[in-house]
Amino acid sequence: MSRSSDTTRRTPPGILLMRSIRGKDWSFSTYRYVVLFVTFIAYACYHASRKPTGIVKSVLYPDPNRPLGNGQYPWPIANVFIKERFSDTGINRMRNKGWAPFNGPDGTSKLGEIDVAFLACYSLGMYVAGHLGDTLDLRLFLTTGMIGSGIFVGIFGMGYFWNVHVFWFYLVMQMVAGLFQATGWPSVVAVIGNWFGKRKRGLIMGIWNAHTSVGNITGSLLAASVLNYGWGWSFIVPGALIVMGGILVYFFLPAYPEDIGFTCPQGSATTTNVVAEPNDEEAQISKRNVVGGEINTASQHGSVRRESVGLLEACSIPGVIPFALCLFFAKLVAYTFLYWLPFYLSQTEIGGEYVSVKSAGNLSTLFDVGGIVGGILAGYMSDKLNARATTAASFMYAAIPSMLLYRTYGSISKTVNIVLMMTAGLFINGPYALITTAVSADLGTHSSLRGDSRALATVTAIIDGTGSMGAALGPLLTGFISTKGWDAVFVMLMTGALIAALLLSRLVIAELSEKTCKPMSQSSGQQSVGAPVTQPLLSDRR
Repeated sequence: MSRSSDTTRRTPPGILLMRSIRGKDWSFSTYRYVVLFVTFIAYACYHASRKPTGIVKSVLYPDPNRPLGNGQYPWPIANVFIKERFSDTGINRMRNKGWAPFNGPDGTSKLGEIDVAFLACYSLGMYVAGHLGDTLDLRLFLTTGMIGSGIFVGIFGMGYFWNVHVFWFYLVMQMVAGLFQATGWPSVVAVIGNWFGKRKRGLIMGIWNAHTSVGNITGSLLAASVLNYGWGWSFIVPGALIVMGGILVYFFLPAYPEDIGFTCPQGSATTTNVVAEPNDEEAQISKRNVVGGEINTASQHGSVRRESVGLLEACSIPGVIPFALCLFFAKLVAYTFLYWLPFYLSQTEIGGEYVSVKSAGNLSTLFDVGGIVGGILAGYMSDKLNARATTAASFMYAAIPSMLLYRTYGSISKTVNIVLMMTAGLFINGPYALITTAVSADLGTHSSLRGDSRALATVTAIIDGTGSMGAALGPLLTGFISTKGWDAVFVMLMTGALIAALLLSRLVIAELSEKTCKPMSQSSGQQSVGAPVTQPLLSDRR
């Protein structure tokens, strides 16, 4: 292959600059850390740009039945959590009248429709984006998606400054933003899968998946911090953040090891390499050889030479459909909290008091703190138990009583609310994080894939795209059901968690049977029909 092929693979310009400054290249391990860091920042930016709608709901649609605050001192951390205080200026004046077209009797319904418009386009775009991600240059694909997302999130916020009160404007902006956001998850999971083998994948991806909660926390704090200057800034600032994240991706993200001269840690992704990987170190990684302007052909399978698989072929991979359906209901629950928890907190009396809109946004971040712990714990347990489905189902069953306790006792005091909120976040986000990361990566490198084909982005898109349909449905239903009371909303959420756990029952039984009965099929390398994803698909140890 000629030197022009290196241009075709498009080594990130930031890495080329680093090489020219240092005079030498980074090691494979260093590049792994770079990939983890850049993809972490990238998807944290995606989630940060999704939080503003949840933060500004109480500003766009004020509750006419809510009593006014009495201006007592803030609790409990200086000026972070502030009780509602009203004046005749700024955000408090808007808080009383809301923002047309969302301040009418059907305000919560319209807010729910805004959420579902975004998430419906996000989930539908995911299927296309996943296939494109296995075909195109992941770095450029991800950069385009991030910059496009930031532009349309910012335009949504400009509706405040342009004094736009037409519903279709906000609807269309959310729909286009959802399409651009669909580029994110399949791409970052595919990149991580390209750089990391299956050893301790659950733990590594559990820690890495903290970007979801970090992004939610960052988005909430950013949106709440500028809310007093006008709700439009709550969209413009996170929009600018994701644009800057896209620039970082363009300059520093190598989508494949081959793109910077290494061979894939899993070889050519053949069946043998995927299943029988001896360890996850770079001992078997060979550096490219550049002799007289020629580059070793081992690098030819870079970003533009990957062989992709179709949606139907990816769906036929054992385990894809059960986990996709489970994630439908798991994300229904998780995204209802993502979009409606700040609104719920601002509309609910806690310890005999109401908190301000800004404080509700700050307080809701603690749900994601629990989610960080849950994601790491679920990944670690699934590695130790060698049982992804059992771990995910157990967390979903535990989420049911945790939500019941939060709804029943969360109003006693702020301390109790925080403890129960973090507990609910742990059990709700744990399986959601596990399925969208380690499980998707396992399935995307399944031994049933032929030759050099890899389906990481496609499989991730199928699983998370199906899950995102549930993510769209949950906030939409909440917009309508919340008018009948929040008890009904929590019944819906607990029912969704139960269904999510039950959908994994067949895989759980198969995993437990493997642990207790030690079937002979394990030694012969055959897989049980009822346990398509347990050995060696979801196995991290040989």
